[in-house]
Amino acid sequence: MLLSVKNLTMKFGGVVALNQVSFGVEEGSITALIGPNGAGKTTAFNCITGFYKASSGELSLAQKDGDSINLLAILGEKFQLADFVNPVSLVRRLYYKMFGGAHRVTRAGVVRTFQNVRLFKEMTVMENLLVAQRQRVNHNLIAGMIKSSAFENAEANAVAKGAEWLDFFGILDSANRLAGELPYGDQRRLEIARALCTEPQLICLDEPAAGLNPKETQQLNSHIRKLRDDFNITVLLIEHDMGLVMDISDHVVVLDHGEVIATGTPQEVQNNEKVLQAYLGLTDEEEVA
Repeated sequence: MLLSVKNLTMKFGGVVALNQVSFGVEEGSITALIGPNGAGKTTAFNCITGFYKASSGELSLAQKDGDSINLLAILGEKFQLADFVNPVSLVRRLYYKMFGGAHRVTRAGVVRTFQNVRLFKEMTVMENLLVAQRQRVNHNLIAGMIKSSAFENAEANAVAKGAEWLDFFGILDSANRLAGELPYGDQRRLEIARALCTEPQLICLDEPAAGLNPKETQQLNSHIRKLRDDFNITVLLIEHDMGLVMDISDHVVVLDHGEVIATGTPQEVQNNEKVLQAYLGLTDEEEVA
């Protein structure tokens, strides 16, 4: 199990947004988190990616060496005055802005996109991808000033990796355009490409098909499958397009009013009475077709 979520609870004052939520995400799988509006899907995402620190519960992320990281234990880092003059800490703040959570969660291998695209729109497409890789390149100020071979090699590798992902999403020709000038569908793809440049174990996609036309949705379908099949990248997504969810998901988790009401394969979830009641608003006395 790559990600294990156990008894995750999130309270906002007296409001319980998540109540003892438990599910798992298998490595190399596509898992969908679905539910009616207000079910707690985005809150769960925010807890997993470090945007919120859950009130209680466990979030365990398996590592390649066989160990696991408790994501809740590495949250809550606060920025100090020194962070505003420390170049490395400034990079961490950029990570925080891009991915919404603590930079340590990103470095542990969890990244996300957002329902509302969050790009650096006044930067070029390639610059967006280079910023995402700053944690992995040479931070030595002197090396950068004198353009050492090590620094230039790191920069070249970052550009090459960015170009690979742009090519994967079919937007390599736009590498030097400002991100804000791209059509909406290309901005969606760029945001995913930027997240992938961090070499994640788990990418969390928050309504990636929102605002896309049918052709773009079908392309997204193909890209997400290839991330799993060709790159062994594990995907956790929130999505309201049930056609997309049922077509690509290996496993589906259904939330309603902050609680898990069903888990299983797409077919099992589609035939689950509690799920139909949650989506169709049927009462217990009514017959579920």
